Amino acid sequence: MTMQPESPLQKQLQALAAARTPLHMPGHKRRICPAPGLGCAAWDMTEIDGADDLHEADGILAQAMQRTAALYGSRRCWYLVGGSTVGLLAGVRALAPFGSEILMARNCHKAVYHAVELGQLRAHYLLPPVDPAFGVYGSVQPADVQAALEQHKNIRCVVITSPTYEGVVSDIASIAQICHAHGVPLLVDEAHGAHYLPFAEPLGWQGGAVAAGADVVVQSAHKTLPSLTQTAFLQVNGTLADDAEIERQLDVFETSSPSYPLLVSLDGCTAWLAQQGRAAFAEWRRQLNDFDDAVRNLCYIPALCHGADTLQNHPDFYAFDAGKILLRIGSRGAAFLRQNGFEPEMVRGDDVLAMTSPCDAPDTLPRLAQVLQKYNDTAQKINAPTLMLPRPGSAVCPIGQAVLQPCQTLPQDVAAGRISAEYVWAYPPGVPLLAPGEEITPEFLTAARNLQSAGTRLHHSRCAAPAQIAVLQP
Repeated sequence: MTMQPESPLQKQLQALAAARTPLHMPGHKRRICPAPGLGCAAWDMTEIDGADDLHEADGILAQAMQRTAALYGSRRCWYLVGGSTVGLLAGVRALAPFGSEILMARNCHKAVYHAVELGQLRAHYLLPPVDPAFGVYGSVQPADVQAALEQHKNIRCVVITSPTYEGVVSDIASIAQICHAHGVPLLVDEAHGAHYLPFAEPLGWQGGAVAAGADVVVQSAHKTLPSLTQTAFLQVNGTLADDAEIERQLDVFETSSPSYPLLVSLDGCTAWLAQQGRAAFAEWRRQLNDFDDAVRNLCYIPALCHGADTLQNHPDFYAFDAGKILLRIGSRGAAFLRQNGFEPEMVRGDDVLAMTSPCDAPDTLPRLAQVLQKYNDTAQKINAPTLMLPRPGSAVCPIGQAVLQPCQTLPQDVAAGRISAEYVWAYPPGVPLLAPGEEITPEFLTAARNLQSAGTRLHHSRCAAPAQIAVLQP
């Protein structure tokens, strides 16, 4: 493992730890390491004098977050130790007062739905088109945002995901302009796009939400950058988002005992990006280009926007993140990858997702190309129909009301026409196929059966049995 230099925040915490004997948390007292390899116990501490307080930062944590904001070009940045989930919960709650209306893409992460539920919000949906070749959502269309804001005059914020889990990017700049013309803030779930930095634009990672003018941007640093799991950024631009309200909501949703090792991880990630990011991203792009050349002649392995497949083949995509490699090889192909030493990020139906980052080993993508060439020699093209995502049924009542009403459990086969009392999703990516308060349609039931037949596990928020579903009592 490559060891990075100590970040400024780590050096400051080490100095504090060495100066005094701890009569405070954590209980390991910087003497008893919880597990081999967790050397951070030597400077893992709490909000003592000089260590600052994440929830009222005005010292070393404020300085660290300012360094990250400067790197991304945002007005302000908050460090998150509860992942993008806590940023989405706090961001939605800060922008949309209790009981108000929001406009959100139907392919938002379940955390956005939970924010809708907790805030008793009424959600109006943007339905991105579905790509027929791979069965994934395309880009949110700016014209749809314009039409929805003209139709629903009381919208308090707009929420979209870009890039999506599979790598589809929306035209954030145009959508932000439309939102601002209506005086409505735009929140972008950029959990899978923390690598969309200003210095990455010349290398092809264009369309980042911060530079495009989104008001609130939530990014999972741990997904594509060198930061520990559970770490994320919340970035703010413009004047439509109230900093004080964001801080209040982070105080509600985020732990009051944030992990200093996680905070150092974010500062260290920032330092790595500032010092080595440009060279690392250039090498990442070179490796991705070489991978495309190596898989261009594969006959039986479609790869979304890679190899012979181009962005022009997908008219519903505004742009695509080349760091995501979505393969149509199904569970058999995924098993072949595992047999040859690779573990994919996701297997859903016939789609298998490989995630790359600027931190991959130099031989990772060349070896992946070789394994795919080997599989291509024995594979047969998948001719089964793409497992299309179902259009949602009519929302009979808001999510927050539906989860509080009495419910009953029914076999899925007889549930068509009833109103759902639960969420149903495949995780990953955690996008609800069905939400509480929605009518259960035959289209949803067909999609659920097809996904389960292809080996995809569907998660229910209330029912434990996969062949059953929770519905509102009549």
